[in-house]
Formats: sequence, structure tokens, C-alpha cells
Amino acid sequence: MAEEQKTVKFIIQRQDDPESASYEEEFEVPYRTNMNVISALMEIRRNPVNAKGEETTPVFWEMGCLEEVCGACSMYINGAARQSCTALVDQLEQPIRLSPMTTFPVMRDLAVDRSRMFDSLKKVKAWVPIDGTYDLGEGPRMAESKRQWAYELSKCMTCGVCLEACPNVNSNSDFIGPAALSQVRLHNSHPTGAMHKGERLDAVTGEGGLQDCGNSQNCVQVCPKGIPLTTSIAALNRDATAHSFKSFFGSDY
Repeated sequence: MAEEQKTVKFIIQRQDDPESASYEEEFEVPYRTNMNVISALMEIRRNPVNAKGEETTPVFWEMGCLEEVCGACSMYINGAARQSCTALVDQLEQPIRLSPMTTFPVMRDLAVDRSRMFDSLKKVKAWVPIDGTYDLGEGPRMAESKRQWAYELSKCMTCGVCLEACPNVNSNSDFIGPAALSQVRLHNSHPTGAMHKGERLDAVTGEGGLQDCGNSQNCVQVCPKGIPLTTSIAALNRDATAHSFKSFFGSDY
């Protein structure tokens, strides 16, 4: 007699479009060793039949790198916001419950619109502006001590988990969130990026900036990359205060 196939039970919160009401649907997926949540979702997409044996639409979610670098596959897994590519089924309590993050608008099923975060990065000019039309030669070097902590900040994958955990990021607030603030510190520390340091500090002292941080420290606790977000915010507060004084008294930055 053949041994019965082991299965994994999923309860997934679904939503057909941004305006629809959400609902739950259960699935049973054949178990495989070292299976992660994304591989289970792929199985459901391959064979979209729910636990009742009814044909349904494939579950929609986002993914990219499959190795916790792009941040696209972030969702709630058993009540915790994390990446589904690194969530191993063997380490999760069953039934496994999946739902979309709540800070961002739902597009469909488990996929959310993270435009709020990307717009904040644009607002603070989270890039190093260079002219790529000709060879600029070798760039300025950073001291090794500064490069090491700057590298830690550069690990941000814009997954949005820190914004999800922050109580000050919500529909009633314009707070840009810890991800954008940390990127300001990163790009202000770059020898070329520092040329626009004043503009970035103006952005974070304006509406939705540093003053809207409630210092709950939830962000640093949930960051999957261990980025010292609250350290960045504290450093930015010091820089912003100095910048405000210099601007008030008309000093050159």
C-alpha cells in the first residue's frame, strides 16, 4: 500500500482587486523537503485547486530574486511580516496563514503597492547624482571605517517591513518612514553624495520628516538585514539640527 502523501495546509487572505472585499481560501500543497513559502505558492499557481477540490484563480504575489535581496515577496506569514523566500515550511506552525502587508494598498491577493516608500526615496534624493555621459575617472575614496558602516546601510532591499512595523506610518500620516531616513544618512556619507547633503536634510526636516518619528524602535527589531535604523535616525537628528542653525544664520553648508 502506497504511503499517503504528506501535505501542507495554507490559509491565504485573498482580494481580487484594490476595491474588492478580502476573503480567505484554504489550500493543501504536497510537502517537499526544504520547501519554502514561495515554492508552495508556485505549486498553487501550477495547480489552482483549493482544499475543497474547487478550481480557483492562481494566488497572486510578487517575487524577484528568491534570495532575500529584492524585498518584493514580503507578506505576513503566521502574523509576522517577512520575506516568503526565506520562510521555510518546516519552521512554521501549521496551518500557515498568509496575508498582505497592511501599510500599503493591496493590488491583488498578497501583492501590495509600495509606491509610498519609493516616493519617499525620491523625495530625499536617495541616490548619488553623477553625469554618465563621459568618463569621470576614479571617484573619491571613503575611509575604511566609514565604508564599513555605510555598507550596512546599503543592505536595504526596500522590502517595506520596517514601514509595516512603524506605528507612525499610516493613512493619517505623511511620515516617510525609517527606510528613506536611513538612506539619507547613507548617501550623505558618500563623498560625492554629500554635495547634495543640504537638500536631503531640508527634505527630512520638512513635512513627514524626522519630527514624525515616535522612536518606537519597532523598525530596527524587524529589519531582516539588521540595519541600524534607529542609529541612522539619531545621527540624522544631529545633522538636521546643525543644518538648521547654519541655514538660520546664513552660514555656508
